[in-house]
Amino acid sequence: MKAIKIYSDYITLGQLLKLADAGSSGAEAKIVIGDGLVLVNGEVETRRGKKLYHQDIVSFNGEDYQINNED
Repeated sequence: MKAIKIYSDYITLGQLLKLADAGSSGAEAKIVIGDGLVLVNGEVETRRGKKLYHQDIVSFNGEDYQINNED
């Protein structure tokens, strides 16, 4: 599992995929999210603007990413 460090209270799902290099562009992130290929905490998420908070887990393309906003 890869830890993704953020410096705010939350990050959106689309931003996370770009930050984690899981999608090469915002357009690609929009497509994979809309196609139901991304899981948030084990459930399919189709909203690109879904807010992700500390310890949320995003799964995409065989990789897991955990949000970490603690110092």
